[in-house]
Amino acid sequence: MRNMIASVFVLFAAGFSGLANAVPLQINNGTFSVTTHPNPEFVAHGPTAMYKAYLKYGKTPPPALLRTVTDYRAQKKAKRESGSVVTTPEVLDQAWLTPVQIGTPGQTLNLDFDSGSSDLWVFSSSTPASQSRGHSVFSPGKSSTAKESPGYTWSITYGDGSSSSGTVYTDVVDVGGLSFPSQAVETANRVSPEFTQETNLDGLLGLGFSTINAVKPTAQNTFFDNIKSDLNQPLWTVDLKHQEPGTYNFGNINSSLHTGEIHYAIVNTRRGFWTFTATSYSVGGAIGGSITGIADTGTTLALLPTAVAKAYYSKVPDALYDNSQGGYVFPCAASLPDFTFTVGGGEITIPGNYINYAPLTPGSKTCFGGIQGNTGIGEVIFGDVALKSAFVVFENSGDTARIGWAKKTLG
Repeated sequence: MRNMIASVFVLFAAGFSGLANAVPLQINNGTFSVTTHPNPEFVAHGPTAMYKAYLKYGKTPPPALLRTVTDYRAQKKAKRESGSVVTTPEVLDQAWLTPVQIGTPGQTLNLDFDSGSSDLWVFSSSTPASQSRGHSVFSPGKSSTAKESPGYTWSITYGDGSSSSGTVYTDVVDVGGLSFPSQAVETANRVSPEFTQETNLDGLLGLGFSTINAVKPTAQNTFFDNIKSDLNQPLWTVDLKHQEPGTYNFGNINSSLHTGEIHYAIVNTRRGFWTFTATSYSVGGAIGGSITGIADTGTTLALLPTAVAKAYYSKVPDALYDNSQGGYVFPCAASLPDFTFTVGGGEITIPGNYINYAPLTPGSKTCFGGIQGNTGIGEVIFGDVALKSAFVVFENSGDTARIGWAKKTLG
């Protein structure tokens, strides 16, 4: 699930227009771009970010963490119900979103670009009203180009036992002015409560590898795999920012977005994720060994090996592991050290202020760390805390996949 980020942003794709009918793939100059903008309504909550990382990777959250998240959400709901009328629903752990048009004429839904999954699924007219209330839904019956795929279904199960599932159509999908006429669109008949609660999120657009697409009996291609041969280069780049706009670019590398050389590591695609190895790391001058993990735009935190997280917080005065919060906490006034990791011979530094994720509750003097251990989750995940510290290239030619990291000017 696409949720956790130190700051939440809503992507606004440039140049959207209604589609009068199904059209061939359209790409201007073999590239396209979408821009990110901060969402001022987002309230970061570290334990919830940790909780959702468990669910995304199919693990059961610890009971103490579940109680903390449940209590936090109940308090927020009570405040909404007892306060003044609000015209826009409060965003709870919203992810990076982009308006995507599906069908003819185009129906606009806000989707999360997720390099940690490979499905394009959406709330639909078949989703029960109790689960889709507050969301935009895709109605195949209102699209002249929607074609149902008989016998094809999809289902994704999460660590809390909930799931999202439904049927499959093909239809025109338009992102940033680029359209593909027969993209597999997975329409939800049932949605996990986690997604129901995120009323600005209408579905996901997976950017992982097509081999882990959830459609049965035959996995379907991701949007990127369908359009990459028509791009100038078979790649997309991420330039997430700390509390300011950033961009996703497809088909080209914008040299103005990074400083110095891009250093590459080969991606192990066997499990369908963007898995790579950082050859070393350092904290406060102490150097450690290699870290192999997943580059995931859909996870907020950097979930590193437990020993690495422990070594990091040993450098933070008064930091401690809090079972009820699900991770390391520390005084908000603490000066956190940077965390540096090496990819392909180049060093990437996560600034200490990026690692100070958020107060436990508004006004709290105790903060939750953006780096946490991966105990209970299993996967090592370079989430948005790491990704926004660099300019990152995701390249997949079909024969070889690699990921590139470069330094950039940080805010």
